[in-house]
Amino acid sequence: MMATPETGLIGIVVLLLLLLLGVPIGGALGLVGLGGLTLILGFEPALFKAGDLVLETLTRYELGTLPLFMLMAHLCFSSDASRDLFDAAARWIGHRRGGLALASVAGCAGFGAINGSSLATAATIGLVAIPEMRRHGYSDALATGSVAAGGTLGQMIPPSGALIVFGIIAQQSIGTLFTAAIVPGLSQALLYMVVISLLVRWRPSLAPQTAKADWPSRWQALGKVVDILILMLVVIGGIVFGLFTPSEAASVGAAGALGISLWRRRLSWSVLYHSLEETLKTSGLIYVVIVGTLIFSVFISITGLATAAGALITDFEGGRTLTVMLMAIFLLVLGSLLDGLALILIATPILLPVTVAMGLSPIWFGIFIVRAAEIGFIHPPMGMNLYVIQGIAPDVPLSRIFRGVLPFLAADFLHLLLLILFPALVLALPGWMA
Repeated sequence: MMATPETGLIGIVVLLLLLLLGVPIGGALGLVGLGGLTLILGFEPALFKAGDLVLETLTRYELGTLPLFMLMAHLCFSSDASRDLFDAAARWIGHRRGGLALASVAGCAGFGAINGSSLATAATIGLVAIPEMRRHGYSDALATGSVAAGGTLGQMIPPSGALIVFGIIAQQSIGTLFTAAIVPGLSQALLYMVVISLLVRWRPSLAPQTAKADWPSRWQALGKVVDILILMLVVIGGIVFGLFTPSEAASVGAAGALGISLWRRRLSWSVLYHSLEETLKTSGLIYVVIVGTLIFSVFISITGLATAAGALITDFEGGRTLTVMLMAIFLLVLGSLLDGLALILIATPILLPVTVAMGLSPIWFGIFIVRAAEIGFIHPPMGMNLYVIQGIAPDVPLSRIFRGVLPFLAADFLHLLLLILFPALVLALPGWMA
């Protein structure tokens, strides 16, 4: 009697209320899912079902990918990878007008390839890049806006924690998702660079030109990141060309990061302990979120809400493109209120069946929803990257940071539209590599 779409809607409302009250996302998802299953199936069957999901999830081979990539990121961070990547980019293109902002985006893309987190990318590159840009007379709005937007690349450039989580809950190949994310990630970074170039051409005062670095210092800066670049190419290239699975790539990445830390003489027992501790903390939190999401997904499935939503959307006579645009608007509205990971975890069980029913690829949907979640990191009122940036530059008013990110937000909307109109941007590379 309780297995109705209306029950599913009530569950979603309760979930949103719990999140607004500050309940952690994993606990909120698990509580609502278990509570809903109890109403429909009874307490004991619901408990058995939840227990089966926990056991099945925690014994999945793919889950080993996440902590290994996180260990790789923490070890690279201890080796000053973020500072070196920004410095190399600044030496090569920093003398151009807006060059330090361009270098910030390039540094975010590079660090995103070894980190996988938007917040961490914005924070680590921001600590290096924002003081440097302000010292050279860059506008506060451009300096903070470019780093806040560039930080979102951490979610798209593989290896991405968000894509790993999506792959696990949607039962899609993580390696295929990583391959599919390469073109969208690079085109996103390119669009940000185009925005910066147009802004400084329109208003040169935003970014005064800086002194040109000589060739020896350029090669010296590039030499400092050769080891990191090789590690990135081995990990991502190995997955793309099928040399090893994502889990094996994560192992190679973690071992390579350990070797780089040792080579750079940055490895100590305290660094290793801290890296392992942070990896375990973050992984444990994400595992709780994944388990909670799967329990919530079963509840949504049993209520028939996903099926009802699919029927409603497929019966919509506006065509597939317009339907996907409406889905994008829904995700953007929800993303302005929720954390990016929460958006992915809540929306995937509802929208993925709808997407498949329309004949669209689940791989494309994974990139689409992660891209929409990225926009939420710089979209008011949530805009978590913007608050991270204010923590780095507390004397810059939040209103100025919001104003600085607006041109990049426009580029994000354009990029999301391109992914909708041209799915080949996502699917061509995986198809070619298959």
